[in-house]
Amino acid sequence: MTPANEVTVFVIDDDARMRAALERLLKSVGLHAESFATPQDFLRHKLPDVASCLVLDVRLPGMSGLEVQRKLNQRGVSIPIIFITGHGDIPMTVEAMKSGAVEFLTKPFRDQDLVDAIQQALKRDDELRQRQAEIAQLRERYEKLTVREREVMRLVVSGMLTKQIASTLAMSEITATVHRGHVMRKMHANSPAELGRIAERLKLPTMS
Repeated sequence: MTPANEVTVFVIDDDARMRAALERLLKSVGLHAESFATPQDFLRHKLPDVASCLVLDVRLPGMSGLEVQRKLNQRGVSIPIIFITGHGDIPMTVEAMKSGAVEFLTKPFRDQDLVDAIQQALKRDDELRQRQAEIAQLRERYEKLTVREREVMRLVVSGMLTKQIASTLAMSEITATVHRGHVMRKMHANSPAELGRIAERLKLPTMS
């Protein structure tokens, strides 16, 4: 889990007293908070590249919290959201949760319930960022393979033995063995099974 001093909790609420109270609460548990009075202010803000989450009031002037959620989804921004509202209803909750909200809290809520939801949201975002970083690293390794090595990788992943790979690509078995070794080393794979898992994570096309 990313240290608390390296995360940010964003708050959007048009009630200044509520924003101040949430900032005090988050500071008391060692979390950095940035608050906004309107969704427009938040949407114009450049999000830092750190684990974060959004505490979002449902009813806001000019744009509802659910609309903010939709806009973020459209932009491909996957920040976890905790909705807070004084007027929650079942359809609203269902829509928010279907669109990926972490929690939907009705005012007045217990401070601990909000803190727990925030910790859950930050953990989710941290894990997502780690997975994305791992995929990016695997992609970088794959990009360093030659065209021939990528062909060999596809055949290894499909379950072919070295002799079959050599026959399929019209090369000697020794050359196929060398290419196979290069692929395993460059992709940091210790076995064909591990190489297969890497190919799945990279969503590489499989042999037909």
